[in-house]
Amino acid sequence: MKFNVRTIDNAGVHHEEVIEAADLNAVYVQAKEKGLTLIGGTELAVRAPGGFHFNFGGHFGKVKMVEKINFARNLSSMLDAGLALSRALTVLEKQTKRKYFKEVIGSLNKSIGQGKTLSEGMKEYPDVFPGLMISMVKAGEESGSLAPSLRGVSGQMDNNYKLTQKIKGAMMYPGIIMCAMVVIGFFMLTFVVPTLASTFNQFGSKLPASTQLVIGMSNFLKGHFFLSIFIIVALVLFVRFGSKTAKGKRFIDYALLHIPTIGQISKEINSARTARTLSSLLSAGVDVVVATQITADVVQNSYYKEVLKLVEQRIQKGEPIATIFTERENLYPTFVGEMISVGEETGQLAQMLLGVAVFYENEVDQKTKDMSAIIEPFLMVFIGLGVGFFAISMIAPIYSLSSAIS
Repeated sequence: MKFNVRTIDNAGVHHEEVIEAADLNAVYVQAKEKGLTLIGGTELAVRAPGGFHFNFGGHFGKVKMVEKINFARNLSSMLDAGLALSRALTVLEKQTKRKYFKEVIGSLNKSIGQGKTLSEGMKEYPDVFPGLMISMVKAGEESGSLAPSLRGVSGQMDNNYKLTQKIKGAMMYPGIIMCAMVVIGFFMLTFVVPTLASTFNQFGSKLPASTQLVIGMSNFLKGHFFLSIFIIVALVLFVRFGSKTAKGKRFIDYALLHIPTIGQISKEINSARTARTLSSLLSAGVDVVVATQITADVVQNSYYKEVLKLVEQRIQKGEPIATIFTERENLYPTFVGEMISVGEETGQLAQMLLGVAVFYENEVDQKTKDMSAIIEPFLMVFIGLGVGFFAISMIAPIYSLSSAIS
C-alpha cells in the first residue's frame, strides 16, 4: 500500500513523501531506520481492476474524537485507581465496541508486553493518536506522571472538540435555511413558473426583463433537467474537493478571517486553540520547540500555521515568543502577545497561556450562543430580496394583464 508520510528529522526540518509499505507499522519502522520521527501518515486510495477506487484505511478505520477522549480519560482513571497499565488496556480493549480501535488497543498492550512504552506504541498509529496526545503521554512517562498527563490531554482534546461542535451547531440554523431556500426555489421554477409563463404567452404581452430572466431559468430547468442536476452536483463536488487543495484551503482560510463577525470569531477560536495546546504541552514538560511544532499541526488555519512555524524558527535563534505574536496582531489579538510576554518574564508561561485560552473560549462560547441572533438579520434581508425579486417578476405582469383586460 502507498502512504503519504510526514516526518521530522533531528534538525527539526519537516519532510513529506509517498512511500510503499505493508501497513502503518512498516511505515514507522522505515522512518525510524532513516533517523526520522513519524508525525503523520495517510493511506492513499488504491485503484481496483475495474477502475473503482477504495481507501481501505479510511472510513471504516477511522476512530472518532469522542472515542479517543474517552480512551485517555478512562485510562487515566484506571491508572489512578492503581491498575497496571497492561491490565487497564485489557479492560479498555474489552469495553471498546469499534473493531478497529479494539485492534489498536490490543496492539498497544502487545507493544507494552514487548517492553515498549505507551507513547512508542501510539507512534505506530499516527492516524489514531494525534501528535499532541503522543507528546503529552511521552512527557508523562518521563516524569513519572502518566495518569495526570492522560487526564490533561483528554481535557485538552475535549475542549477542542466542544469548541468545534459549538461552531457547527451555530452554523446549522443558517445552513438549514439556505437549503430550504434552494429546495423551494427549485420547486417554484419547476412547477409554478411554467404555469404562469403559459398564461403570459397566451396574452402575448411584453414581459419585464426580470420576468424573462425567471422564465428563462425555469425553461432551462424543465428542458435540461438532468443536465441541471449534473451541474449542481458538479459544483458541489468542485467546492468539496477544491477546498482540499492548497489554493482552495488558502482561499477559505483567508475568507474565514475577513468575513464580518465570522472573522473575529475565527481569530478567537485559533487564539484559544493555540494557547490551550501550548499550555498543555508546556505544563506536561514538552520542549517549547516541539510544543510549537505540535501546535502548528493542531490549528487548522494555514495563516496560523505559518505564524507558529515562524515562532519555532525565532525560538531557536533565542528570541522571545511574545515578539512574534505581538508582530502578528492581525491574527492574534494584542491580549495574547501581552499575556505571553508577562508569562515569559515571570516564568509562568503555561499558566498565562491557560488564562488566554479560557478567556477566548468563553468569548467564543458567548458569541456562538448569539450567532443565530447575529446571522438572522442578514438571512432575513437575503430571503426578503429573493422573495421580493420573484414576487415583482411574476406578479407585475399579472397586474399589467389585469389592467389591459379591464
